[in-house]
Amino acid sequence: MNTVTALRTVKSKVKKIVEAQLEDTGGLLRLAPCWVPRSFLQPGKRLKLHPDDLYAFGLNRGGIDERWFASTTPAANENRTADEGLSYVVAGRQRFTLQQAVQESGAGLIGKRIWRKYGKWPVYSKFFDNMGPIPHHMHQSEKWAKLVKQEGKPESYYFPPQHNNVGNNFPYTFMGLEPGTTKKQVRECLENWNRGDNGILDLSRAYRLRPGTGWLIGPGILHAPGSFCTYEPQWGSDVFGMFQSLVEGREVPWSLLVKDMPKSKHRDLDFIIGQLDWEANVDPTFKDNHYLEPVPVADTADAGYIDRWVVYGKINRKQYFTAKELTIDPGVKCTIKDQGAYGLITTQGKGKMNHLSLDCPKLIRFHELTEDEVFCTESTAQAGVVFENTSDVEPLVVLRYFGPDVNPDAPDLGAYRR
Repeated sequence: MNTVTALRTVKSKVKKIVEAQLEDTGGLLRLAPCWVPRSFLQPGKRLKLHPDDLYAFGLNRGGIDERWFASTTPAANENRTADEGLSYVVAGRQRFTLQQAVQESGAGLIGKRIWRKYGKWPVYSKFFDNMGPIPHHMHQSEKWAKLVKQEGKPESYYFPPQHNNVGNNFPYTFMGLEPGTTKKQVRECLENWNRGDNGILDLSRAYRLRPGTGWLIGPGILHAPGSFCTYEPQWGSDVFGMFQSLVEGREVPWSLLVKDMPKSKHRDLDFIIGQLDWEANVDPTFKDNHYLEPVPVADTADAGYIDRWVVYGKINRKQYFTAKELTIDPGVKCTIKDQGAYGLITTQGKGKMNHLSLDCPKLIRFHELTEDEVFCTESTAQAGVVFENTSDVEPLVVLRYFGPDVNPDAPDLGAYRR
C-alpha cells in the first residue's frame, strides 16, 4: 500500500496512533504489502500478486518481482516513487510508513539497544521472485559503500517450500569464484563487457537450490541468485554492482555495475575489482562457510508446534540478522518468546497472533490490504506472543526476522550437521 492512494497522517499524530494501535493489538502493528519492481528482471509469478498487476508501476519500470517486509529502507531504483520500498502501517483508516513510526516511537518499537546504536530499524527482508537468474553481482561492504554515502549490505537466503512449488527456469545459484581464479581473469571479463556475454560465470560455480534450505552471503561476494522465490533477511541497504553483462539474452548496462561507486572510478577496473572480498570468493570450502539448513530452537514437536532457525551465523564475526520459521499444527495454541523486535510474514494457513488475525492470501491485488504481515515490538516479543492455528486442516506457518545481535544464542554456521 505504498502508493499515492494511501491516506497520509500528520507526523505529530503518528506516535499517539502507534500507541493506541499497540494497545488494541497486544503490541503489534499491521503492515500493508510493499511491492517493488526491477526493470532488468522478469517476475517469477509466485508472490501471489494478481497477474494483471505485475506491471502496476508501468511497463517502463519493469515487472514487480519483490515484496519487502517491515522495511524502512528506500528501494534504489531509477525513477522510483517517493516511498518505494517503504512499508506502511495500517491503523484503521490511517496509513503511515513504518519508518515514520520508528522515528516517532523509537525504542518503544525496536528496543533501546538498537535505537541507541542505529537510530532506526537497520534491517529488512523481502521475497524476491524471478523467472530466471539474477546477474552475477556483489554488494559493497561498509568501507566501500561509505564512499557514496551508503551502507554496506550483507544478506541471507531461505527458500520457503510454500513459495517454491515450481523452480522456474534456473533453480541454481552461482556463488563466488572457482578456487585459483585470478584478478586478471575477472578484469578480462570487465574489459569484454560490450562484446556480448562477458564470461564471468565461466569463473564461478553453481549450486542446486533446494526448498527449505538457505545461504548466508557477506559483502563483496559474487552471486547470481537462481529462479527460486527467496526469503531474504538483509541489512537495510540497496547497494550493488552487477559483474555480468548479459543474462538470458538481456543486456545488463555498465551503469548497474558502477551505480554505487564514485563517478571518478566508473572506468577504474582495478578499483572495481578491489571491492570484491577476494579470499571469500575463492574459498575452496565455500559451501561449508555459507550453506544453511534449519535447526530446531527446541524439542516442541509433541506440543504441536516447532520453531526453527532458518537464518543464523555471523559474517566477519558479527551477527547482522537472524530468522526463524514457526510451524503450528491445526487447532494448536502456543506462546513464543523472542529477544527482540521482528517483522513477520505468513506463508501458510490462518490463525491469530495476540489480538490480530493472520491469514495467508491466495491472490493479492496491487492496492489490496492483507492480513499476513505484522511488526512485533521488542517488549511484546520478550513478554511472549500467543499464536493460535484456527484451521482444522493445515499448519500455520510464519517467518520472522530479527535485527543485529538480537539472538546471541543462535546457532553457528554448520550447526545443521550436528
